Amino acid sequence: MSTLRLRADLKWWPAGALAGVALAVGVAAWLLNWHLGADSAVYRAGALTMLKGEPLYIREHLTTLPPWVRLPFTYPPAAALLFSPLVLVPPGLVWGVIGALSVLGLAAVVKISLRSSGWVVGRPAVAGLTVAAFALEPVWKTVFLGQINLILMALIMLDVLVISARGSRWGGVLVGVAAAVKLTPLIFIPHLLFTGRWKDALRALGTFALLQALMFAVMPTDAVRYWTEAASDAERIGATHWIFNQSLNGMLGRATEVAPWGMPVALAIGALLAVPAVFLVVRYHRRGEALAAVLVTAFFALLVSPVSWTHHWVWAVPLVVLLLAQRRYWLAAGVVAPLAGCLIMLVPNGGTTEFGWGPVEVVLGNAYVLVTAVVLVVLAARELRRPSN
Repeated sequence: MSTLRLRADLKWWPAGALAGVALAVGVAAWLLNWHLGADSAVYRAGALTMLKGEPLYIREHLTTLPPWVRLPFTYPPAAALLFSPLVLVPPGLVWGVIGALSVLGLAAVVKISLRSSGWVVGRPAVAGLTVAAFALEPVWKTVFLGQINLILMALIMLDVLVISARGSRWGGVLVGVAAAVKLTPLIFIPHLLFTGRWKDALRALGTFALLQALMFAVMPTDAVRYWTEAASDAERIGATHWIFNQSLNGMLGRATEVAPWGMPVALAIGALLAVPAVFLVVRYHRRGEALAAVLVTAFFALLVSPVSWTHHWVWAVPLVVLLLAQRRYWLAAGVVAPLAGCLIMLVPNGGTTEFGWGPVEVVLGNAYVLVTAVVLVVLAARELRRPSN
């Protein structure tokens, strides 16, 4: 038994070493008083605000934030509860802790992606791919901001591709937890339904609902305010027409100068794209391509979410791993090149700059959205010509 436990410990030592490096950098940043991780500071401040009984959803920044951060709390009420362990961490060290957990999450995503795609490699290769992923703008920006995108992605992939796939009674729980932190993972509930796992879908929905109900009991005023006001106010997060919002709503906001009918049109386009998306998810899952099915759902979610900042596009990591496993090296390079080169950051942006774009800037400035939508339709068309098994 002790030998098996030792082997299990050694199995994850590369990921642990990388997480240790991230934590060491975080400790250094704390001791040197670097101002890193604005979003991780918001997570801790939200939990602290909840524990102090102060209003959570105010238009201004939270009073529990450090002086150099001026951001509102934009997450569901249950997120404040789930972030509460961060209150035990010194404010300046929260970024390091989130960073270490993000590295572990990234390593888990790489490992699960490799296993799901059938690509057998050694532990050094897993560590190498984890480090290489930091070349991608969504990854390094997530870590720089202290965001939890990598952690949530790991929870979803662990649930859908491992726990639920094994028929565990815990299937769907982690999806529900992830959705309680950010609403976008709710889309994996219909994913579970369309792939024939209705019990897991119910557990995910039940977990999410239970956590929200708990917050109505703990902080009813804030819970009501979130679901009646804050949840539908996308502008609380920032200017939705900014180039870094790579969603259908962001693209329509830029094209219409944030006309009130922009979001309904974006939702209508999203409804149309749901047809090929669901079709692909079902076909891929039935064919045993579970990772591909998950990626379709993830990228569709990025399209239809009112706000999908570029650092939310961390799903490029499992996509690249899948393409490499399939030896589609040119396609993998086509994903990596613009993200590693930060090409979207070279397009003029900020203020009302996006409203004056020419044709070239429109294409480049909406590249994530346009490419994803086109690929979704092309893959569905190609799948239609392929006989089902």
